Amino acid sequence: MRTALVVGTGLIGTSAALALAGRGVTVHLVDHDPEQARTAAALGAGTDEAPEGPVDLAIVAAPPAHVAGVLADAMRRGVARGYIDVASVKGGPRRELEALGLDLSPYIGTHPMSGREKSGPLAASGDLFEGRPWVLTPTRDTDTEVLNLALELVSHCRAVPVVMDADAHDRAVALVSHMPHLVSSMVAARLEHAEEAAVRLCGQGIRDVTRIAASDPGMWIDILSANPGPVADLLTDVAGDLEETVRALRALQSADEAKRLEGTSGIEHMLRRGNAGQVRVPGKHGSAPRVYEVVAVLIDDQPGQLARIFADAGRAGVNIEDVRIEHATGQQAGLVQLMVEPSAAPVLAASLRERGWAIRQ
Repeated sequence: MRTALVVGTGLIGTSAALALAGRGVTVHLVDHDPEQARTAAALGAGTDEAPEGPVDLAIVAAPPAHVAGVLADAMRRGVARGYIDVASVKGGPRRELEALGLDLSPYIGTHPMSGREKSGPLAASGDLFEGRPWVLTPTRDTDTEVLNLALELVSHCRAVPVVMDADAHDRAVALVSHMPHLVSSMVAARLEHAEEAAVRLCGQGIRDVTRIAASDPGMWIDILSANPGPVADLLTDVAGDLEETVRALRALQSADEAKRLEGTSGIEHMLRRGNAGQVRVPGKHGSAPRVYEVVAVLIDDQPGQLARIFADAGRAGVNIEDVRIEHATGQQAGLVQLMVEPSAAPVLAASLRERGWAIRQ
């Protein structure tokens, strides 16, 4: 691939353009907002000048509701040898294109499974997709050349290609992305009118659950409008679980011991189902999840503290598998949780103590 056209210079489009430009591909940028395309170009994602002729690959990074229309226009004008989109829903856009009577052999639907709570070109990064799954949904009609161009794009972005059926993809993202986003928003909505004294008690747990609720509502309306059925089906199941959990909690309030036991059993059953589902979430690099030991380090909120901890862990010969930071309420301090292999935890804790760090048991 020598040339590409990115249509839509938001987070995903600009991030892909940055990755391609960094690998020597000449990238042309276009957006319904010319200022946004100019911003992406200023970031080094390419040029906002129109290509002189057909490019190798056109990448449509428009909202799901507009993907089919943008693709149809580009394909009718013959702007590229191959066409892909990066929308988070795949079945609907393809059916819309089929209904328009277009030859879909030069097209393949794709979806990079990566993103951020922020949107727009200023939130973009050339390494946004590194190590992340990138779904490809070819059909029997897809040209081999187009599939190869899509695979080359995924390679340039250092993502991991995953081939799926379009409708199976939509059911999957409803489960792992769309439904969880709505549940996160519902939990976060409980905080809107909560007493300030209660909100000040927020810790890492509520931050983890509500993090994705910070995303742009307009973008999510587009996404959910393109995949409402599978998301509604999943939320119906969640609603059933909520009703069972409420009944169990009410039973725990009963003066009747048998009802309290029934409530305890119901809550335990739900929590254990949660345990069983959580262990299926892929671990580091997409491998099977592993159990790590936590070494908790108290730190002051000072510049360079994290760099010192990581450097001292390196001197101890310990690899940090993951890290979490919990900030203390009302204090310029926090707790850094370093996840390491169980055998390495005592070594790391002892080494950090020797270097003056306060370790929480």
